[in-house]
Amino acid sequence: MTHYIYLVRHGEHQHAEHGLEDGPLSPRGVRQAALLADRLSGIPLDAVWHSPLVRAAETARILAERMPAIDPQPHALLFDCVPTGMTEETPAVFEPFFGGISEAEIEAGQAQMADAIGEFLVRKPGDVHELIITHNAVIAWFVREVLGAAEWRWMTLNQANCGLTVLAQKQGRPWSLVSHNDAAHLPFELRTGLPEAPPV
Repeated sequence: MTHYIYLVRHGEHQHAEHGLEDGPLSPRGVRQAALLADRLSGIPLDAVWHSPLVRAAETARILAERMPAIDPQPHALLFDCVPTGMTEETPAVFEPFFGGISEAEIEAGQAQMADAIGEFLVRKPGDVHELIITHNAVIAWFVREVLGAAEWRWMTLNQANCGLTVLAQKQGRPWSLVSHNDAAHLPFELRTGLPEAPPV
């Protein structure tokens, strides 16, 4: 009996290159989402949750069009956020990132992710398959939590648009990381969203 959580970063959105925070999916993002739906089509999903932001909601809608058995639902704990500020352990190279982020935003992000961990990383009875469509920082925080890594390490974990990360918990065991940022379903030209282009 295993509880699986499939974590997916939303597809590329049209305004990604212009520095705007949200927007509809780009043509590439639509293709990414369609290929992701094909990849997930054989999994008996019990629940599908998504961030309420447009780019995640559209990704979920495309999946639902190709996977009629699912009924994606928005969840407020899956918004994009910044889950920590600078700590004593955080390498100085990350300091510029926090320059434009307020203490209030960081506090809100910390509270949101604490609640999200409490909401989703809870063992359910039987075999369970849940899909979460969210944002880079949220997925990074889940992975960091499962690995027991220092809080600042979320900043070193990046996911491609529509990359697939899988967490699992067998009965009586801790959560484990099955795979991280699997993009095998995406051709090279659709592997967007990473700070550095991956090798072929």
